[in-house]
Amino acid sequence: MNFWDLCVAIARAIGRACVAAWEVIARMIRLTWRYWWTVVPVVALAIAAAVYHTRPDNICFRVNAIAFLNGPSIQQFEQKYAALQTGSLIDGNERIAQLLNNRKVEAFTSYRVVDCLHDGTADMIDFKRKSSPTDTLRLQMDDRLCLQFRLRGYCLGTVAEVENALLNWLNADEAMQQSYAVYLENLKEQVAFDHKQAVKLDSLTSAYYYNAGTTSLTSDVNGSGVNFYGDRKIRLFLNEIYRQHKHMQLSDYRLQLATAPVTLENHFTVDPKPVHSRSQIVLIFCLLGWIAGCVLAQIIDKRKAIYAWLKQ
Repeated sequence: MNFWDLCVAIARAIGRACVAAWEVIARMIRLTWRYWWTVVPVVALAIAAAVYHTRPDNICFRVNAIAFLNGPSIQQFEQKYAALQTGSLIDGNERIAQLLNNRKVEAFTSYRVVDCLHDGTADMIDFKRKSSPTDTLRLQMDDRLCLQFRLRGYCLGTVAEVENALLNWLNADEAMQQSYAVYLENLKEQVAFDHKQAVKLDSLTSAYYYNAGTTSLTSDVNGSGVNFYGDRKIRLFLNEIYRQHKHMQLSDYRLQLATAPVTLENHFTVDPKPVHSRSQIVLIFCLLGWIAGCVLAQIIDKRKAIYAWLKQ
């Protein structure tokens, strides 16, 4: 069989499948018309079940937060976090295990955070998992993850409790504690070095400025960080000072957050959009009810043949 024969065979198979699907739908429409007194009540019961299932206290919501990894690697964190996703390998005395066993929280997942502007800040969350570690345009950040779990409507008041239980369980890991201790020591040294460099730049600028001589200021080049005193050019290091202070602010911010191996930039927040909307669930239940009603109508339509087959 060559490639052309394969394409023809696939096209014929698709055509036969479409014809069979249409015949089934046509048969269901005829059964609905003939036995509406059977199909309609089943569909109505399905819609009622969907409305009950989507009551406010039973709707499922996503809860998200950005987590900072202060020392632990992504692989180290995911190895620990995998126990939550499978619901195993957790001590039953842990509060997070009790919440899982009581079905107050479910579906723990994590997503990579992407830096699109290459400035060290989170720009987007890869909820569709389409980013790649080798992508140089959308960089996967190695110190941040988006943590997500799901709660039913009647459990939304336990968000803070789940957050505390989750962080306590993650930060109790010995391997991550060791990574955090090394990271914190290095971060403190980096912050101290950044502050010293900022003071040195300020002192260097002051030395250039006050040793310029007695010649008067003749011109100023905007945005260049350079002033002209007579025939002498005095550099004020403004751009270097700006970059150093910006880097120093980022280091101070990381040190402020680094109170544990895993910390949150903000508390967990509830996404107001439910996982599945009421219209989606009603449509699915209605379709399932129609299929069930048609199956019941088919049984009624073939009752004599079924009865004769059972008597054989």
